Amino acid sequence: MDSENKTTSKGSSIGSLLSTVMQEISSLVRNEAELAKTEMSEKTDQAMAGIASIAIAGAVLLGGFLTLLAAAVFLLNEVLPPDTTPWLSALIVGGVVTVIGIIMLKAGQKKLQARNLMPSRTMNSLQSDKTVAKTHQENVKEELK
Repeated sequence: MDSENKTTSKGSSIGSLLSTVMQEISSLVRNEAELAKTEMSEKTDQAMAGIASIAIAGAVLLGGFLTLLAAAVFLLNEVLPPDTTPWLSALIVGGVVTVIGIIMLKAGQKKLQARNLMPSRTMNSLQSDKTVAKTHQENVKEELK
């Protein structure tokens, strides 16, 4: 009868241990999924900000291009009748606007680089979970021996 209690006790402790492990794994998977969802939402917002920066930079570049076209028109106008030189100021303004647009474009592209969009916290957490699971697995094997 004493051996039956040990077997039942051992069977129930293994059963409760497996039940606890399954609950912890289930909880871990849910938490990791939630973390991934939250981080991907943040990365989506970051991507949208990058896209908005590129769109604004495109508009600024268009303004610079149109100003440079106006400067070319003034230059051509200057070549034909030699009255004044208003093309120089338009050329300077167009160049400055174009440089600003290029800077804004580079900033938007930097926000969209793949390494910035990687869910790094989730990846680190998963790596940590893998290490903990391996350690836990080794401990369980030692306890069952």
